[in-house]
Amino acid sequence: MSNSLYVNGQSSRRRPKKWLIFFLIISLLTAGTAAGAFIYISSALSPVNSKNKDIVEVMIPTGSSVGAIARQLEKEGVIRDERIFRYYVKWKNEQGFQAGNYAFSQAMEMKEIIKSLQSGESAQKPKFRLPIPEGSQLWQIAETIAANTSYTEEAVLKKMSDRQFIKTLSQKYPDLITDEVLAQNIQYPLEGYFYPATYSFYTEKVSIEDILDKMVGKTNDVIQVYKPLMKEQNVTSHKLLTMASLIEEEATQKTDREKIASVFYNRLEIGMPLQTDPTVLYALGKHKDRVYYKDLEVDSPYNTYKVKGIPPGPIANAGEMSIIAALQPAETDYLFFLATSTGEVIFTKTLEEHNQQKATHITKKTNPSS
Repeated sequence: MSNSLYVNGQSSRRRPKKWLIFFLIISLLTAGTAAGAFIYISSALSPVNSKNKDIVEVMIPTGSSVGAIARQLEKEGVIRDERIFRYYVKWKNEQGFQAGNYAFSQAMEMKEIIKSLQSGESAQKPKFRLPIPEGSQLWQIAETIAANTSYTEEAVLKKMSDRQFIKTLSQKYPDLITDEVLAQNIQYPLEGYFYPATYSFYTEKVSIEDILDKMVGKTNDVIQVYKPLMKEQNVTSHKLLTMASLIEEEATQKTDREKIASVFYNRLEIGMPLQTDPTVLYALGKHKDRVYYKDLEVDSPYNTYKVKGIPPGPIANAGEMSIIAALQPAETDYLFFLATSTGEVIFTKTLEEHNQQKATHITKKTNPSS
């Protein structure tokens, strides 16, 4: 005989209460979630790919927060999850991360990445570096590349003007490299498009294409930051880099670039030639310490003493300060400026004032001022 008792035809054996069942389910889910979370965190803290030691270059700007650094590292594929990186750094009380250019790999441990960021030194040492100063022209960049690699200046210059290579860059950076670089009066299509910076390379054999691509890519990165302002002002990348190059070439360490920009824009507004000496030198195709009055007669679309408006294209590469000045000039009534031998720049509103300053600061042997 069964020991079970029946009430209304059903067993009277007690059923587990609903709250107990709910508690058991929640406990199991919590345990499962905790286990899953532990696995995910452990995975996120491990190398992205322990077998991939290819160099990934990461630039950390000055003033970057831990969050910004984490986002950049995840974007470049150096870490798996920026959130886990931030929590890990906070938990370990890691701090003192430094701005700079780093060379990481997906095979690096989290501790290695953090140590590198704290020391300000890349975990990988570059095989060679290419320092490209502000105001550099195509031939100077080719000279630097030739001095630090096995390539000749001629080979580099040829690649810089190669239409197929330019087309490839245009496809990769469509907002930057447009048909404007191939306009009829352009002297060198990619002049001004190689951003001034120090470039590190981590393999001894790097193609000319990769070297130049890296420099153009940097220009593209910088320009992208100012796209909203460019759109607002209806200015193309080509025109922006052209104006910025004029500012760069006229600037000194003590110069207010925004004021120089204001002079150029004020002249354009009233239909006055820009009359800037660096464009004459560019038209002449040579470097000279002085520009003489006879030089101003050179027949070239780049000669802003004879041709109104900005030149067909950039005459050198420009740094970010000059790019910003070209977009945000000072509000002035100046139409003239004069650089003294000490590097000071004197701004004036009238030709009479300009000539007075010129007589005071410039000797007869000095080049005519803008």
